[in-house]
Amino acid sequence: MLLIKATRDAILKPLQTVAGIVERRHTLPILANILLSKEGDTLSFLATDVEIQITTSASLGGDAESARTTVSARKLLDILRALPDDGEVSISLANRKATINASKSRFSLQTLGAEDFPTVAPAEQVNASFSLPQNRLKHLLHMVHFAMAQQDIRYYLNGMLLVTDGEHVRVVATDGHRLAYCEARIEGADLARQEVIIPRKTVLELQRLLSDTDELVEIDVAANQVRFRFAEVEMLSKLVEGKFPDYQRVIPTGYVRHLDIARDALAASLSRASILTSDKFKGVRLSLSEDGLKIQITNAEQEEAIEEIDATYDGDTLEVGFNVSYLQDVLANLKVENVRIDFGDANSSALITVPGDDSFKYVVMPMRI
Repeated sequence: MLLIKATRDAILKPLQTVAGIVERRHTLPILANILLSKEGDTLSFLATDVEIQITTSASLGGDAESARTTVSARKLLDILRALPDDGEVSISLANRKATINASKSRFSLQTLGAEDFPTVAPAEQVNASFSLPQNRLKHLLHMVHFAMAQQDIRYYLNGMLLVTDGEHVRVVATDGHRLAYCEARIEGADLARQEVIIPRKTVLELQRLLSDTDELVEIDVAANQVRFRFAEVEMLSKLVEGKFPDYQRVIPTGYVRHLDIARDALAASLSRASILTSDKFKGVRLSLSEDGLKIQITNAEQEEAIEEIDATYDGDTLEVGFNVSYLQDVLANLKVENVRIDFGDANSSALITVPGDDSFKYVVMPMRI
C-alpha cells in the first residue's frame, strides 16, 4: 500500500513537529517509533513518551484506503533529512516493512504493530479553558523558562507553575535560588482559580512549536493533564504533582533602594567580568552608590575584574553578592532598553523589573562573597 507520496519537505514538517519528544532510550522499544494513521488523503503523526503526546496531520497523497503502523522516528527523520530537498518521496507498506523511495535511493524500515502503541487519552473533565495568541503564550514561556530547575530532587520545581484567576494567566518558575514571574490579561475572561505545574520538557517543546503569530492556542486544564491545540497540532501533557512554593511571598515589596540601568551596558559588563569566574564559583559583587554601579569579580588565583557603569541609583550605599549566571540569564531574555533593580540589604534578594511594565518580575537570592 502506498502510504505517502509527496515532497521531502512536506513530509518533514509534520514529522519534525512530533518527533522532538521521542526519547533515544526507552524501556518500551515501540516508544522510539511514531504512530502513522491514514484516513483517506489525511495522514496523522503521533509521538509520545507516555508523559507527553503530540499529534499533527497533513495531506500527503498516497492510496485512499485506511492504514495504521509505527516506524522508527529517528531513522525516518534522518533518512528524509539526508535526501535531496527537491525530489518526490514515496513511502509504502508491505510485509511489516515501510519502504522509502526517492529518486535512486531506497530504504526499508522495520515496522511495529499500531495496536501495541500506547496513546494518552484526553481528560474527560476540564477545570479551566481559555485561549491565547501563540505569540503571547510564547512570550510568557520565554520570560520564565530559564528559571526552571533541571533535575532537582524537589520534583515540583522541575517545571512551570500555571495559574488562572479571573482575567489573569500567570506563569512562574523557580529553582530555589531565583524566581521568574510573568502574567497576561485576557479581557472579559472569568477563569476559575487553578494552579497546575507543567513539566519542564513540555514547556521547552511548546517553545519550539509555537510561532510568532496571532493565531490562537486553545488551552484546557484538567486535574492531572493540560492540552494545547494550535494550527494542526495537539499536545497533551501530564501535570507534575506537588505543591509549588508560594511565589507571592517570595516576591519582595517595599524596597527603598532602586537602580535604573541600561540593560545592554549591564549585560556587557557582566559578560566581560564573568571571564574570571569558574564552574565552582560564579560570585559577583555589586557596589551601589550615587556614582553608579561597580561590578567586581575575584577568583581563587587572586585575579580580579572591575567594571564601572553609569546608572541612576536612589538609596544608601550597598554591597551585595550574586551568582553572575542568574543575572546574565534574565538580561539575555529581556528585550528592553532599561531595567530596574530594587534592593533590600546585603542579605536580601533583589527584584528585577522593567520600568513601566508590571507584568514581569524576577527575584534573585544573594550569595556570600
